[in-house]
Amino acid sequence: MENENLSAGEKIKVKVPATSANCGAGFDCLGLAVTIYNEFEFTFLEDEKIIVNAKGEGADTIPGDEKNIVWQSARLLLDRAGVEKIRGVEIHMNNHVPMSRGLGSSAAAIVAGLVGANAFANNHFTRHEILKFATEIEGHPDNVAPAIFGGFTVSVVEKNQVQTFSFLPKIKLKLIVAVPDFPLSTKLARQVLPKTVPLKDAVFNVSRAAMLTAALIEGKEKFLSVAFDDALHQPYRTKLVPGMDEVFKVARKAGALGVALSGAGPCLIAFSSANKKIENDIASEMVQTFKKFDVQSSALILDVDTRGAVVGISG
Repeated sequence: MENENLSAGEKIKVKVPATSANCGAGFDCLGLAVTIYNEFEFTFLEDEKIIVNAKGEGADTIPGDEKNIVWQSARLLLDRAGVEKIRGVEIHMNNHVPMSRGLGSSAAAIVAGLVGANAFANNHFTRHEILKFATEIEGHPDNVAPAIFGGFTVSVVEKNQVQTFSFLPKIKLKLIVAVPDFPLSTKLARQVLPKTVPLKDAVFNVSRAAMLTAALIEGKEKFLSVAFDDALHQPYRTKLVPGMDEVFKVARKAGALGVALSGAGPCLIAFSSANKKIENDIASEMVQTFKKFDVQSSALILDVDTRGAVVGISG
């Protein structure tokens, strides 16, 4: 492999989309990529030095040493590809994805490191192998899968092997994301979940996750009004996001096809058909309702990303 790799010093650019996991009923198995991105530029070095220049979201909190998750992910892939000459890296990143908000910022960092290193190693690994590495690092595939493949993804882990099915919906969806001004750690959001759930709640979610996937693939918009509902995680996380239930209600009233907590939160996402007035009404209502609960927020109106992580190389 060594003689097939790019030369140290060549710049590799990677753009990775934000992601939203769970999509309501699809706890830890459904995800989608959305059109807001973190951008990375890698220069792999033979010297043992790590240089990280970050701007944008969370720039002042990003480690500039070996603790940097982008570099750790890149290092893992280079080691497994047998690339021994690379000992350091220079990374420039421009972050647009809000951190610790439920939009997959950590997944974007992991995927960027893996995809950038894989490009340096002459695409030694397939995207499915990269998914395996990313899941190993992240702990679950629901965010990293759409970050790699784009679109909606359905993932299953069986005996440490990840199977992911990716697809693009036949419905032209717009995604209205209300972004609260406070972070929420995934660890805390998982701590509030029960160890067991009633059988009726499990059935509730299985039926809706199946309905959601079928409706998106077949373009049956009328079924979405119930398909995003959830009984496994959102009811327990409501107390972590002030006004969550009320924001859901006003979004539906303003025309949303469905609503969900984005990942572990605190972002809330409304799914709408493409109609600028409806999109803007939903965004306004969500932000104004959050204000009633003393939560400042902003709204993003996004599309489904169709490509996942993309790579460019320059000398």
